[in-house]
Amino acid sequence: MPDTLSQTFSALADPTRRAMLAHLSRGEASISDLGKPFRKRMSLPAITKHVKVLERAGLITKARRAQQRPCKINPEALKDVANWMEQYRQYWEESFDRLDAYLKTVTANTNEPKTGDTDEHSN
Repeated sequence: MPDTLSQTFSALADPTRRAMLAHLSRGEASISDLGKPFRKRMSLPAITKHVKVLERAGLITKARRAQQRPCKINPEALKDVANWMEQYRQYWEESFDRLDAYLKTVTANTNEPKTGDTDEHSN
C-alpha cells in the first residue's frame, strides 16, 4: 500500500504546485492556464511535470474534453491531510490549555498576601 500522505506532503512542498492548487480552488483550468504565471521562468514540460506530481498524489484530476484536458482539485486528498493534522492541532490546543491553567494558578499564588505579612504603616 503506497504512503499517500507522504506523497501528498511531497507534492505540497513545492510553492509552484501550491500556487497551482490555489488556482484550481477557484475552478477548473487547463494545464496552459495553470502554467501562465510561471512561463517566464519555466518551460511547458516543467509545468506539465508539476501537474503530473499533483495528479499522482491524488490532489488533482484531469478530464478529457475533445482536445482539452482540464484539471480540477480533488478535495478528498486534502481531507486526508486535514484529518492527519487535526490530531496535532488537538494535542497543541490541550497543551496550551494546561499551560494556561498552570499559569493562572501561579499568578493567583503570587498575588495572594503571604501569611504573617502585615502593613507596617497601618497603625
